[in-house]
Amino acid sequence: MVEALPAGLYLVATPIGNLGDITLRALEVLRRADRIACEDTRTTRKLLNAHGITTKTTAYHDHSGPGARAALLDAIRAGRAVALVSDAGTPLVSDPGYKLVRDAIAEDLPVTSLPGPAAPVAALQLSGLPSDRFFFGGFLPAKSGARRRILQDLRGLEASLIFFESAARLAASLADMAEVLGERPAAIARELTKLHEELRRGPLPVLAAHYAEAGPPRGEIVVVIGPPEDAAGAEAFDLDAALRDALQRTSLRDAAASVAAASGLPKRRVYARALELAKESGGPGQDG
Repeated sequence: MVEALPAGLYLVATPIGNLGDITLRALEVLRRADRIACEDTRTTRKLLNAHGITTKTTAYHDHSGPGARAALLDAIRAGRAVALVSDAGTPLVSDPGYKLVRDAIAEDLPVTSLPGPAAPVAALQLSGLPSDRFFFGGFLPAKSGARRRILQDLRGLEASLIFFESAARLAASLADMAEVLGERPAAIARELTKLHEELRRGPLPVLAAHYAEAGPPRGEIVVVIGPPEDAAGAEAFDLDAALRDALQRTSLRDAAASVAAASGLPKRRVYARALELAKESGGPGQDG
């Protein structure tokens, strides 16, 4: 006989693709809980069946009303252990559960987390982009105007940006990101932890062009975008002075390349400014 768990709400992370990523503690709680609240009972049942778990499941998702939430809270008050899972990953991370956790805390009911897989964190790890500060924005709006407004608000945030996106909207979203955020480095993570896991990395305009031509990819998608360039560092480095000095000694292309390497600024930006300075000085504006 399985020993019952202490009463409370247990937030259980589940695999985002590879069933082997379930933790031992998660399996124990799912097996011993009185009830498992699921985003989709059919999806969760596949995971439970794979591990021989027969705990009762109940639906709890974005469209569940106050009644469903009240029923789960009633069960906890009555001494039951309720496990909350999403279809994949960590509950509440762009998934249902916030209101349930909020109400349980307000009533001083026990709430605990069983950490585990999370697609935004996995994508950030594999992106090769700065990970010391990041912002997770969930899904951006479907309409371009609203999407651009949010991106504009986030433009100055000195952190890597992480978003979920649907395959059908990926190319359009990347085009908006490139328009608003410029040539920032980015990574598109697809099918994380699965057999066909893929990371495509490059500047936003290049990625936008690729998916506009290739069409919607398959699978779940996470977009990671690098932070803005270090404004303080850019101000401390006198770009014009460095370019004028280099242009006196070498060709425009070589001058731009050497200054970009020395400053850490984007090559295209440095080359464009070198071209402007060459024109201002009456030079040919190109390599001779």
